[in-house]
Amino acid sequence: MEWKFTDDAPIYQQIMDMLKQEIASGELAAGQKLPSVRELALEAGVNPNTMQKALAELEREGLLYSQRTAGRFVADQKEIRDGLQEELMMEYIEVFLKKMKKLGYSIDEVIVLLQKFEQKGED
Repeated sequence: MEWKFTDDAPIYQQIMDMLKQEIASGELAAGQKLPSVRELALEAGVNPNTMQKALAELEREGLLYSQRTAGRFVADQKEIRDGLQEELMMEYIEVFLKKMKKLGYSIDEVIVLLQKFEQKGED
């Protein structure tokens, strides 16, 4: 995983967002074991407490679970993963549409542009 952080949100929140993206896309598969907190923190270049906070939040949300001696794993709850995909999709669409609106495009114009873009990809 490539860890790139910005100044616009807390690091733990950005870690959560990155891991959510990987879970939603299937890059982190259901049942997959995560590296230890220390390993992830070292890889990401963050304090282990920051990584622990992000993982604990994801666990609280039901996306991860812990086994006392075995570590943390990606939850195998299809409904949660499907909900996560929809949540991320809506978030991305909202950001995209806000940016297009700032550029002066209406929803109808964006739809036409997307259709043109799709046709261009089919060529």
